[in-house]
Amino acid sequence: MKPIEKFEFPAELVPLFQKAKRLEWLTLVYLAITIVVMVATMGNSQAMKTAWFEDMLSMTPSIAFLISARIIAKPANKEFPYGYHKAVSIAYLCSSLALFTVGSFLVIDSSLTLIEGDRPTIGTVVIFGHQIWLGYLMMIALVWGSVPAVFLGKAKLPLAKKLHSKNLYTDAEMQKADWMTGFAAILGITGIGMGWWWADAAAAAIISLDIIHDGYKNLKQSLFDLIDQVPKTVDNQKTDPIINHIEDFLKQKPWVKEAEIRLREDGHIYFGEAFVVPVSPDNLTAYVEATSKEIENMHWHLHEFIITLVSNLPQPEEK
Repeated sequence: MKPIEKFEFPAELVPLFQKAKRLEWLTLVYLAITIVVMVATMGNSQAMKTAWFEDMLSMTPSIAFLISARIIAKPANKEFPYGYHKAVSIAYLCSSLALFTVGSFLVIDSSLTLIEGDRPTIGTVVIFGHQIWLGYLMMIALVWGSVPAVFLGKAKLPLAKKLHSKNLYTDAEMQKADWMTGFAAILGITGIGMGWWWADAAAAAIISLDIIHDGYKNLKQSLFDLIDQVPKTVDNQKTDPIINHIEDFLKQKPWVKEAEIRLREDGHIYFGEAFVVPVSPDNLTAYVEATSKEIENMHWHLHEFIITLVSNLPQPEEK
């Protein structure tokens, strides 16, 4: 059994990977503080409860990213000849599943509150001898839980694209959109203050639906990645154009008569193979080795590309 050579990122991307890890540690510290602040000001607000759950949930992608970052650093061996890159896909699945599951729970919880007609109340607290409506403190907590997250998300998005990290991209999208959660929760609290008992649960339901949408989209893609769907781009989950580039490159080679390829994605690394019908049997070993290296040098994603020589390619009706 021949293990692959150890590789994660080219030298120019290693500092970006380290920066991503620092941002994730910063995110965990920030979220831990936010969760404490939310618990201290939550009261009976359904929207605050939902926002608190989302903040708890938001820790999952960061934790998954940091754990997978340690696992993928392990070199390939005879038991795992392709290395541990699938840990990235598993981390993506964990983040997506948590997002979808908690979103589903929250939308059911808030809907039951609306159906049962529960009327939450927001009391007052005494601070430095002054009686203050707790709703104001809730709003301050929501602003703290929303605004810094937007900047963290914006900082992670370009890193996720450059590192081809879908887990990091999911995390960035969640945090970039946290302002919607905070804004909806603030509207719900304001509604309670104005006597609209339903506004709080309605705001929670809206937040939950957004969580479910993101969770479903990412859960579906994470499962497809694990069963070796063709590689997809991080930002819009479209088929990676590098597939067509490789096919065109092969077909333009003078020694290639026909060619077809297939690629699979292990986290941020691609493994591929081509089935080539050669024009003639001359110098095939040299051609195969040189062309494989040229394709692997097209992009850092392409860690290993193997060319298999065949006498003919199956026709479409034979596949």
